Amino acid sequence: MFQLLIELPESYSIKDKRRIVKSIKDRMRVRFHLSCAEIDLQESLRFAQLGAALVSNSVEFGETVLQKALRSIEHDFSLRVHDSQITSERYD
Repeated sequence: MFQLLIELPESYSIKDKRRIVKSIKDRMRVRFHLSCAEIDLQESLRFAQLGAALVSNSVEFGETVLQKALRSIEHDFSLRVHDSQITSERYD
């Protein structure tokens, strides 16, 4: 799973923010098969906190997909990443 704190400098209204966040979430679902949601800062116009998760039988594969998704967000959208955290859990 990863958590991401982003700043949306081109967001001037809640409508702008929702459009950008929805675009990010849709891209993560379609391109990387991640479950993605806005998990905090819903009232903020310029900041969003997103969470995404992936279930895999390989920790290495899961972390690779999450790293690629994070790079894609940084590269494909007009935003600033303030914090990102990738966490893997293993259940036996």
